[in-house]
Amino acid sequence: MIQRVRAILVTPNDGLLLIKRVRPGRDPYWVFPGGHVESDDSSLEAALDREIHEEIAGKAKILSLVHVLEDDEQQQQMFYLCEIAHWSFDDRTGDEFTEADRGEYALEEIPLTSEALSTLNLMPPETAGILRDAVAAGRLLCLPDLRVH
Repeated sequence: MIQRVRAILVTPNDGLLLIKRVRPGRDPYWVFPGGHVESDDSSLEAALDREIHEEIAGKAKILSLVHVLEDDEQQQQMFYLCEIAHWSFDDRTGDEFTEADRGEYALEEIPLTSEALSTLNLMPPETAGILRDAVAAGRLLCLPDLRVH
């Protein structure tokens, strides 16, 4: 099974850090920073730390695992709620940023409101819906931690 980790990054300004993707022949869409778990990652959280460093040159505080998404193609994505205070998109190091055929990547800080989130084509839709519902109910930081049994 292919595993990916993603970060729902909440900023000190009550914002959400997302990556806007622009690819030829496709409408723009937004994704949560993150990526593949590699064989030398010591844990899922270590993979998330590495991905956040590569993609936005940041260090996040992982609060909880709030959503796990599996698909028919043997892929599993884990979404972690995190707080982040410092980042530098200009200092990112991920290989994908140098591949011209992958399209454009832009880091955007979006207001963490239902109204702002509802205007985005945020992927994947299942996680976007959970996030919008939690923000609308004022319960984002109260989402259950799936790591706790």
